[in-house]
Amino acid sequence: MLSEERHQAIAAALRRSGAVTVAVLSAQLEVSEATIRRDLDLLATAGALRRVRGGATDVRGSVRPEADLRSFADVAGTATVAERAIAARACAEVRDGEVVALDIGTTVAAMCPLLAERSLTVVTASLAVVRSLAAAPGIDIVILGGLLRPNYDSMVGTLTESALGQVRVDRAFLGAAGVRPDGAVLDSTPSEVPIKRGLLDVAAASYLLADHEKFPGSGFLEIAPLSRFTALITDRSPLPSGIALPEGEDVEVLLP
Repeated sequence: MLSEERHQAIAAALRRSGAVTVAVLSAQLEVSEATIRRDLDLLATAGALRRVRGGATDVRGSVRPEADLRSFADVAGTATVAERAIAARACAEVRDGEVVALDIGTTVAAMCPLLAERSLTVVTASLAVVRSLAAAPGIDIVILGGLLRPNYDSMVGTLTESALGQVRVDRAFLGAAGVRPDGAVLDSTPSEVPIKRGLLDVAAASYLLADHEKFPGSGFLEIAPLSRFTALITDRSPLPSGIALPEGEDVEVLLP
């Protein structure tokens, strides 16, 4: 099989399942694992997939089926009372004139109606945020371009990461899938994790928005330790039960 044919077969496998392994591709395509690794490395360099240990994932999304099969429009309006209260507390941290980064997720999206009358610059890779704030007269929106992840209305990939590296923001507000008992903040979407890490890197202050159900929540990919954030905005104090940060680490907890 020619390399171009293998690349097409790998792309088709990713579209079907969202993730592939070196071993399975080697067996299916009847080539050595070393050849598959080289193919995956080339495709990753081209931005066609995201390389992970033992294989690759679709750069447009994750292997988390139940959440990602629904569009963001299906879930954006379903913020709970706790999530809306957390969003309001987050907005209280924002000052007019600031540059603010908004992540994807329902809790962060719940901030948008509360920010619509403010005077701000908003940096985001979330098209849901863009649509919510597009008509706000006092808000300038900086959209991080990249590859569209349609199911969740977000931009991901190397172009998004590169664009993010060129900005600096006063405050970044992030969501997550869960927080482990040791304080590790988690997500389940390989293509979103570099964006979240990038938001932490470019922000003077960063906030994790997470209600009590995110402790432990879900997720298998570590974004950062909880202590990496300026503050946790949640609905329970001092920390949700079961969280024990490593010795010497701390995080401010902000409540609605």
